[in-house]
Amino acid sequence: MENRLLSQFNGVITSQWLSKQIEEPYDSLIHRELFEIAYHTCNSVVMRNIYIKLSSSEDQAGSKAVFYSNTKKFTSIEALEDGLKITKYFGPEGTGDKVVTEIQPALKRRKEIFMLKDQNLKAQILKSILVERKLDECANLVMLKGNNRRIYFAIGDARESAAVIPIFMEAEGASLVQLALNKWMETAQRLNHEQNFPENLISGFIRNLTQIKRWLLDLISVNLDK
Repeated sequence: MENRLLSQFNGVITSQWLSKQIEEPYDSLIHRELFEIAYHTCNSVVMRNIYIKLSSSEDQAGSKAVFYSNTKKFTSIEALEDGLKITKYFGPEGTGDKVVTEIQPALKRRKEIFMLKDQNLKAQILKSILVERKLDECANLVMLKGNNRRIYFAIGDARESAAVIPIFMEAEGASLVQLALNKWMETAQRLNHEQNFPENLISGFIRNLTQIKRWLLDLISVNLDK
């Protein structure tokens, strides 16, 4: 299972492409909280997460995510010691203006709103973004024709994590989302766990995951922004 986009990012993009970056201080948030909010703010249905690493402690630096978009741009999110860094990489015909004009003001606004929320809602929002990350992980594994066992457990993690989040389970459409996740979990369970995900199932699975992701992104944004 070769992640060619990630190899390209590490070997060429970071050293040869143009880039624009922003930095955001943590203020009263811990490192993981701002990282998760930034992950969601940078994410969209046209973004694919090709790399995720979380620091061993929620209040330490080290977490990193890399997105690839359908516009052939890369976005890196890094939790540093003194703040969060977001970098947009683009080719000679592109621009990274969005990270300054859209991502930075949205992240600042959401950070300020998040600080004022009660602990229960904060925890639910962060858990919902965890489900978002799990779905992204699953989609990337499927597109890479990854191991069926890993895909099965990635779907299961997303479904089980969502099942204990009230704002998720009480939202309109949640039962359909859980049914869809259960369907694909059963599909993956029937496959040989030692083999890779079959080509003929990729299109349908990604289409369904994209529908679920759109629903979840909207749900999280509503709760983050109010």
